[in-house]
Amino acid sequence: MNLDDLTMDVEQRIEIKGAPDKVFGTMLEHFGKRFERPDGESMNMILEPKAGGRWYRDRGKGIEHLWGFVQVIKPPVLLELSGPMFMSYPAINHMEVKVEEIPGGCKVTLRHRAIGMIDPEHRKGVGTGWGHLLTELKKDCEK
Repeated sequence: MNLDDLTMDVEQRIEIKGAPDKVFGTMLEHFGKRFERPDGESMNMILEPKAGGRWYRDRGKGIEHLWGFVQVIKPPVLLELSGPMFMSYPAINHMEVKVEEIPGGCKVTLRHRAIGMIDPEHRKGVGTGWGHLLTELKKDCEK
């Protein structure tokens, strides 16, 4: 195994017509109760929007999966999450979502970095998943 096999760095950007406060608030919803897979299935995620707040999947009947913790929250410009995320194996993840005001709206930049024994299927699918989240965020903010 080499270092490239043990790391992942995905960055995606999208421009959204909307004020930073609205975009940031809607983004928090999309990381929480509105988090869904690209096929539209709800992931039943809970995001506690405060430093140290949990980000987890609630599957009901006491079944939960910790995805991470809020490392930094600075409304309306920055959210950082760190933890295992969807990787139930030796790996650690860090996600940074920045909302930057630009003429006519905002630019949202999502960067997901990981280190560990990263499953090739996760490496392949992560870009699709985050792309879907950003696309749905844009739709909701611009309607």
